[in-house]
Amino acid sequence: MKIDLRCWGWAIVALMVVWPVGQASAIDRTTNQTTDQTDAVDNYIRAEMAKQRIPGVALLVSRRGQVIRAQGYGLANVELQVPVKPKTIFQSGSVGKQFTATAVMMLVEEGKIGLEDPLTKYFPDAPAVWKQVTIRELLSHTAGFTDYPADFDMRKDYTEAEMLKVVESIPLAYPPGTSWSYSNLGFLTLGILIHKVTGEFYGDFLGELIFRPLDMSTTRIISEADIVPNRSAGYRLVKGELKNQEWVSPTVNTTADGSLYFSIMDLAKWDAALYTEKLLKRSSLEQMWTVAKLSNGQPNSGQYGFGWFIGSKKGHHVIEHEGQWQGFETQISRYVDDQLTVVVLTNLDEAKPDAMADRVAEMYLSGAVK
Repeated sequence: MKIDLRCWGWAIVALMVVWPVGQASAIDRTTNQTTDQTDAVDNYIRAEMAKQRIPGVALLVSRRGQVIRAQGYGLANVELQVPVKPKTIFQSGSVGKQFTATAVMMLVEEGKIGLEDPLTKYFPDAPAVWKQVTIRELLSHTAGFTDYPADFDMRKDYTEAEMLKVVESIPLAYPPGTSWSYSNLGFLTLGILIHKVTGEFYGDFLGELIFRPLDMSTTRIISEADIVPNRSAGYRLVKGELKNQEWVSPTVNTTADGSLYFSIMDLAKWDAALYTEKLLKRSSLEQMWTVAKLSNGQPNSGQYGFGWFIGSKKGHHVIEHEGQWQGFETQISRYVDDQLTVVVLTNLDEAKPDAMADRVAEMYLSGAVK
């Protein structure tokens, strides 16, 4: 039987699946949650899905690196009526930048990269102005780099060299270190830098040094050609009607500004590792989680560290990042002093997972949910 979602309404999608009842109940029992407390979060997520018309959501809540809630809601694939599960794979969007930044900091710790190194040390043929740009400034979006130009062809396959030429052709928006502007091209360049320094494609470097050591078995570079179990479909709304994500070329989907697949179960392992020094020294992590300063000594206006936004919400210190790409919107929020992490992964381009994560965190931090 065919189901026309435009006629049936989005509340059906939101209420259709909560996965998995058995696993969610097991997690609830370990934390002594009551049915009412569980329903408070579930009801909120379902209501937001209906309101925002989100097909599917995966929700992770961790305390001190231990999972206390890992749940899927709605549909990972609307056409095939496949439910979202904790192991469902979503695209990262810019949440992937924190992994790129971590890889760079690993190389800094090894002495292979210096934060104050000029880009021309690694790209000698780059424009002369790149001599004024440091690795630190690329990591913190204070380098003057911008975003993909309006005429950039998302459906063309580029080599790394061709990508670099595109970036080099765009004038800096301001003198390096004097301002802040979010730059995907800056992180794309960091991925090419990792390749130059290590001899490995940055995605392979992440897999070898981060994903495999943490047993993040589903996290990897995007590939629409590969068979990827539990892969979610991405969606967008066009004149109020649900459509599949737009297609981009395979190489555009491999850049270091956020081209990853992951699940909430892998992000739980990532979150747990950030309480340790498995990947980086505590001093390196603290540097990533500190608002980077401009050349005048003032904090940047974006409140950005290296791969993370840093801020305060209702008196709680938060490091976080949102991602948006190809029909997916994602959010990771780490309330570091409270040792609480909330991750919301959605498969709708217009979704607002940041607001959803805020509300779920508020429930836990207020004691409404244990």
